[in-house]
Amino acid sequence: MNPINVMVNGLPGNVAQIIARHLLNDPRFELLPYSLTGPEIQEPEYTVDNFSLELIRPDAREQKFIAIKADQGPFLSVDFTHPSAVNPNAEFYCRSESPFVMGTTGGDRSKLEETVVASSIAAVIAPNMAKQIVGFQAMMKYAADTFPKLFDGYTLEIRESHQQGKADTSGTAKGMVTYFNQLGIPFDADQIIRVRDPQVQQEQLGIDPKYLAGHGWHTYTLLSADRTVRFEFTHNVNGRQIYGQGTLDALLFLSAKVQAGVTGKVFSMIDVLKGG
Repeated sequence: MNPINVMVNGLPGNVAQIIARHLLNDPRFELLPYSLTGPEIQEPEYTVDNFSLELIRPDAREQKFIAIKADQGPFLSVDFTHPSAVNPNAEFYCRSESPFVMGTTGGDRSKLEETVVASSIAAVIAPNMAKQIVGFQAMMKYAADTFPKLFDGYTLEIRESHQQGKADTSGTAKGMVTYFNQLGIPFDADQIIRVRDPQVQQEQLGIDPKYLAGHGWHTYTLLSADRTVRFEFTHNVNGRQIYGQGTLDALLFLSAKVQAGVTGKVFSMIDVLKGG
């Protein structure tokens, strides 16, 4: 079986670097030596484990994609860029007929899905590529669908902590709000408590200093009306390695869908876990 050609976009971002390393060390994939980057990046290339990648700024990407396709043949794109680039990037991938896996959060998610559905490609789009956390979300979805209003009368607090440079509210936390709403708790994503202060993260939450620059800690606390019953769900991720294998699984899944001729379809990580 020939390796799957993949272009990782978002370098020199931290998650993009991790995905690139995973691809370099997996014979099922061929990492292309290119990466779409932001307009603020001035360097012409970036090196990951002695592998040099040309950084492509937005003003050059249209013609460059045409040239890369002519040289390399079809490929999949992985997007770990910036929330402000979510919709423009998706439109570009669809216009360029490049199926993609998007782990970038933010943007107009409804428009994002509409863009893919109206296109000739398929995509895997998920705010979290960590398989175990996605599995937890699936369990919450099952509870919400099976036991609606289970927590009627309870109040909810959602707190998420990420590295100081994370520009938006956690997509994973926002995705959980829907399930808690179904379970009977009125709650809006604007009520999510965002923690970005390293001092608070270290001193109050107890996050190891070596992970202040890369972590994702989430706590969902439910309290009964009379305050005698408390439920708490927590998932704490230190570092970013957990997102690597999930992304590779998403690429394998998407490649199979592309080979099967699937178009105009958005898949989630739950689809990936289910294998269909």
